[in-house]
Order: sequence, then C-alpha cells, then structure tokens
Amino acid sequence: MVGMKKKTDILALVGPTAVGKTGLSLKLAETLSGEIIGLDSRQIYAGMAVGTAQPTSAELARVPHHLIGIKAPDEKITAGEYAALASEIVAQVTERGNTPLLCGGAGLYYRALKHGIFPGSRADEEIRQRLEKEYRESPSAMLARLRKIDPVYAAKVHPNNRKRLVRALEIHAVTGVPPSKHFARQPANKYNYRIFTVLLSRSMAELENRIRARTEEMLNGNWLGEVEALLAKWRVAEIPAFDSIGYRSILAYRDGQVDYGELKDLIILRTRQYAKRQLTWFKREQPEMVIDLDRSNDDNEIIDRIVNGYGAFTAD
Repeated sequence: MVGMKKKTDILALVGPTAVGKTGLSLKLAETLSGEIIGLDSRQIYAGMAVGTAQPTSAELARVPHHLIGIKAPDEKITAGEYAALASEIVAQVTERGNTPLLCGGAGLYYRALKHGIFPGSRADEEIRQRLEKEYRESPSAMLARLRKIDPVYAAKVHPNNRKRLVRALEIHAVTGVPPSKHFARQPANKYNYRIFTVLLSRSMAELENRIRARTEEMLNGNWLGEVEALLAKWRVAEIPAFDSIGYRSILAYRDGQVDYGELKDLIILRTRQYAKRQLTWFKREQPEMVIDLDRSNDDNEIIDRIVNGYGAFTAD
C-alpha cells in the first residue's frame, strides 16, 4: 500500500541459558552480515562478564555486538527502556545494510520489543523495594496475593520467578488494574518489526550437564574475584544486578553461610530452574522455528536451516 512503512525484519535466536546460543549466533552473523544485539537482562551490565557469561573478548571481536556491558551495575533498566535502546540499534544496523540479530533469553525484553509496553507503564522504586523485601520473606504469600488480584496472570507465574511476581504486584499497586488487563491491551508491533524467532532447545538432562560444566568454568574463571571487585566499588544494596543468579550465593559463601560445594549446587539448581522457565516462556511465544540441539549437532546444517527459513520469511 502506498505510504505504508515497510516493516523491519529481525532474526532472533532465543533459548535457555547454556543451550548454545552464543556459538551459533556468531556463525549466523558471519553468514548473514549480521550484528548481534544482546537480549539479556544481565549481560547488559559492565563488570559482570564472568558471572553473566558474556561473550569473550575474542567472540566480541569476531562480529559487531551491541547492548553488552553498557550499563553500570548500580543502574536499573526496565523492559521498556531496553526495547527503546534495542530499537535504536536495529535502525542503525538496518541502515548499514546488515542483519539485526537478537541473541539471548530475556523473555520480558523480547516481548517488549515485539509487542511494546502497555500505555501508562511505569516503575515505582519505593513500591518495588517493599515488594522485594516481601518476596525475600515469603514468595508463596506474594503469589497467593496475586491470585486474589489477578488469577489469570497468577496462573502463569512461578513463585521462584521473583522478577515477574514482583513486577506483577508493582503494576497493580501503581495502576490499580490487574496486570492481565494491561497486557491484553498492549499495542501489537509497536516498533513495526517482523521477528523471525528461532528457539534453541535441549532436554533438561543435557541442559543440566551443560549448566554444571559452565558453572565450574565460571567459578574457575575468577567469578569470586569479580564479586570482590564489585563490592570494592558499591554496597550490595546499590547493585540491582546482584539479583543475577549466583551473586548472592557467592555472598553467602563469602560470609561463611555455605561451603564451596553448596555454592556450586545452589548456582546449578537456580540456573536449571531459570532455564526451565525460559524454555516454557519462549515456547509460548510461538517461534517460527524450534531446533532441538540434542538431535542435531551439525552447526553447518543448523545454520543452513535458519538462513533458508529467514530468507523465505523476509521474501514475503
């Protein structure tokens, strides 16, 4: 139609933590003249490269990366703010004639970029802090409260999903409206994007093996020293990013509350729980392509499959 703005096509590689997104994203970017845009709520922070499994310096040098290590750990960033930042990057990458390649596992960030944020969405720091304290005291009590306020949305929230549970109650406290009603009237395709989403998956047993190996690697890679460096600059209460998996467990180890073996087990358990939630989330997003990496370990074959699928998608 004359005068209608053409939608921007984006390739998104999503999936649970430790599934193998980074390696494939590099090969995809090299194949498609792509630039990688981080879709991660923790890799966006500087000074936390080890604990958030950011791409290595060698990987960052292979292809252009964006939204990796750009925020100080004491800064907060909402899903809406992320979407605005990512939108600017997508425009710049497209202007250069390259392929915008989202890579990560932050479901809320993905949804904000794909669907936008409901009108009137805002944060309230005082309410958020009160809810965070309540969550530390009793996640189950908070979920029970959400069930009374919004049974529809509560059915989608696991008590271990602190961020989602706190945000749902914050939305209600700020607006007086159940979260599900806000989300039902979110504008679709606010940014005029078409996103070809590829979900990478593995069995939970294989994911746990990979999580266990990566946890060992991260702890041997000076994760403890990274925490000490952060604490030398900020107090714990000043670092919202310390809610990332593992950091508070390391603080407990540092304070003698758990031993080294318990520390590893805690990190592995919580990472596994998070990976399971990520898989569930992205399956609900109805991705255009799902690739089971347990069944196919030929990177060239996987890259060809994704490139062909994305090519057909952009040709429409």
